[in-house]
Amino acid sequence: MSASESPNSVKKPRRRWPNILSRMAWGAFIVGLGIFLLYPILVSTNFMFLFGKSPGLEELENPKVEKASELYTSDGVLIGTYFRENRSPIPFSKISPVLVKALIATEDARFYDHAGIDPQAMAGAVWAVVRGEKRGGSTITQQLAKNLYKTRRGETGGALGYIPVVSTLISKTKEWLTAVELERRYTKEEILRMYFNTVEYGSQAFGIKVAAKTFFSTSPDSLKPEEAAMLVGVLNNPTAYNPRFHPEAALKRRNLVLTRMGQAGHLTAKQVDSLQKSPLALRYQVDKHFDGPEAYFRGAVSQTVNEWCEKNGYDMYRDGLKIYTTIDSRMQAHAEESVLQRMKILQRQFDNFWRNRGGNPWVDDQGKEIPDFIETQMKRTDQYKRLAERYKGQPARLDSALNAKRPMKVFTWKGDGDTTLVMSPLDSLAYYKKFLHAGMMTMDPFTGHIKAWVGGLNYHFFQYDHVKQGRRQPGSTFKPFVYLTALDNGYTPCDRIRDERVTIRYVENGKNMEWKPNNVTREYSGSNMTLRHAMARSINSVTAQLTELVGWENVAKYAHKVGIRSKLLDVPSIGLGSGGDVSVYEMVNAYSTFVNNGFRTEPLLVTRIEDRNGNVIKQFDPKQKRVIPAETAWLMLYMLKGGMEEPGGTSQALWEYDLWKKGNEIGGKTGTTSNYSDGWYMGVTKDLVSGVWVGGEDRSIHFYRSQQGEGSRMALPVYGTYMEKLYRDKDLDIEYGRFPSPTVKISKKYNCVTPAPRRIVEPIDSLVTDNLLEKLNAGTIAIPDSL
Repeated sequence: MSASESPNSVKKPRRRWPNILSRMAWGAFIVGLGIFLLYPILVSTNFMFLFGKSPGLEELENPKVEKASELYTSDGVLIGTYFRENRSPIPFSKISPVLVKALIATEDARFYDHAGIDPQAMAGAVWAVVRGEKRGGSTITQQLAKNLYKTRRGETGGALGYIPVVSTLISKTKEWLTAVELERRYTKEEILRMYFNTVEYGSQAFGIKVAAKTFFSTSPDSLKPEEAAMLVGVLNNPTAYNPRFHPEAALKRRNLVLTRMGQAGHLTAKQVDSLQKSPLALRYQVDKHFDGPEAYFRGAVSQTVNEWCEKNGYDMYRDGLKIYTTIDSRMQAHAEESVLQRMKILQRQFDNFWRNRGGNPWVDDQGKEIPDFIETQMKRTDQYKRLAERYKGQPARLDSALNAKRPMKVFTWKGDGDTTLVMSPLDSLAYYKKFLHAGMMTMDPFTGHIKAWVGGLNYHFFQYDHVKQGRRQPGSTFKPFVYLTALDNGYTPCDRIRDERVTIRYVENGKNMEWKPNNVTREYSGSNMTLRHAMARSINSVTAQLTELVGWENVAKYAHKVGIRSKLLDVPSIGLGSGGDVSVYEMVNAYSTFVNNGFRTEPLLVTRIEDRNGNVIKQFDPKQKRVIPAETAWLMLYMLKGGMEEPGGTSQALWEYDLWKKGNEIGGKTGTTSNYSDGWYMGVTKDLVSGVWVGGEDRSIHFYRSQQGEGSRMALPVYGTYMEKLYRDKDLDIEYGRFPSPTVKISKKYNCVTPAPRRIVEPIDSLVTDNLLEKLNAGTIAIPDSL
């Protein structure tokens, strides 16, 4: 034992803890480093479904931007777009350089220096958070990644996406990774182009083209510096900085962008000062989910295309489809002009008619004004229901609200089509109830292509479509279906029935009933007239007798055969148009069967759909079915020509129009319902079939005991004016000409035109018919002589 050692000393063990802690630290560091290095891979591959989906290679190289679908006419005219996000991408060359400078100066000053992520900006953002400030560090490329691939929505979340802080970290990681990949695959100009075409600017405007149009009614390459600055400023918060709704905030934000542009050297100090003093000067015109002229056929197009898209995995509002319709833009324009031109005149006559009688046009069968009509109608409106709910149990306040006057923009036939009047809700309803309305459609009978569709006076003010949505009694335009039934069951155009008062006896629900139809004039010639002459003059007594002979249930069957889809009642008066309400759409389809040699062709409004690359993905072909023999169809055309050729034919007002060159032939049928509530005209040529309806919104609104209310005076002039325009338009391939010769041998006698009498009676559109159901419900059988 050495001297230095004490016999009582004990040797202490070495302390191993520092080494253990050191190794643990190193291990944790290595694990953390591994996780750090593997983390991007785990996120991008959605390891164990924890991180959610990231954009794949295909998506990065071919980003699918939501794009509006375009609607074209058959002659190639773009008439509108469908969209959910209103976006129309444009090339970089169409973007103003000042817009690019404003964006980079404000959002990403080192845009041309980084590779998708800007470490300096990120550090600045972190330091700002430490100091309690709010400052973004995202680059333009990161913002593009977020907008383009929705890195924070839906399936991109993953299992960890429900944890607040973790979800933010993951979504940011995806933005960084995607931004880097975008920088690898695209040039800076391409990134800017995609950015400007995808970001939201507020007011349903997505993409710079739509934004420039929405806020300044201009194009992106024509933006002024102050306009460009405002649009870039909006990007920070499209809602808070919307200049239409928050002008002060938008102005302040715009001026900040101008300051940044000055700091970047894009504007001089003098320019910045001058521009910051300028007003916003908006020229605001927001788009809805459809951009283009407001047309009634748009709803039918949407229904057709949407049904197909749902079955085939497309979205009409997002996939940039090109939809080609059968509508001819020139024929559509002529149809709209003709309707407006004639309806303006007719409305003036209608207003004068009732002004001279010192009353309102809502009257009963005796011509007496219906009491409390407007108040009753008001209770059926959504506006009344909302007010009634708001003032429930407060009748005085409800009445006050219904009579409270305020400025309203309303439709008018004067000036530009609208004006502002001070009205109450009741005043407004009474104002609109006095208008006559119209519906018109033209179809190619051979292909089924609908060439023109006018559903009303003005879609902005009257959105109810009187072509397909509206259904009214067809009056005497339904009579041809009686004669069709007869011709297809042994009768000929030359067979005769006497024009005389008759009584039709029948059984209804086990009860013996009788019906005594009247001619409009209350006169009966006693003439044993041909069927063609009777149909041409629209003689009720002959039509009623023929209906009884062929069976009213068979008349309904034949009407359905040729194109009527609405429910029809098997009643004796069906031939006079009181068997059910029908649409212009159905009537045009049915009459087209006569022109198309007995084939019923389904009306067609869309011909094809192309994808965003121009590939045809759906072709809509005509669908035809023979429903009546060719001989019967040709004989029906011959019968319809009788309205022009037979003495006293109800279509002879067409002689006043410039339609009769080169032996041109037109067939047609007028129609008028009880109390002149509805006026119809159905016209057929060798190329086209058109239908026109005119009437009040309610059946109780009409002319009263006046020939002004007949179809020959309400609807026929629209048709005549329209056909004049078509024949005069040299750009259209619509020529004068005769109907084609029959394609089969005509075995039945038909050439029996009635000689003109010495005194030609003015044609009367004969259907002032009773509604048989109303008569039965009222317990009456015969039509009163006072009708």
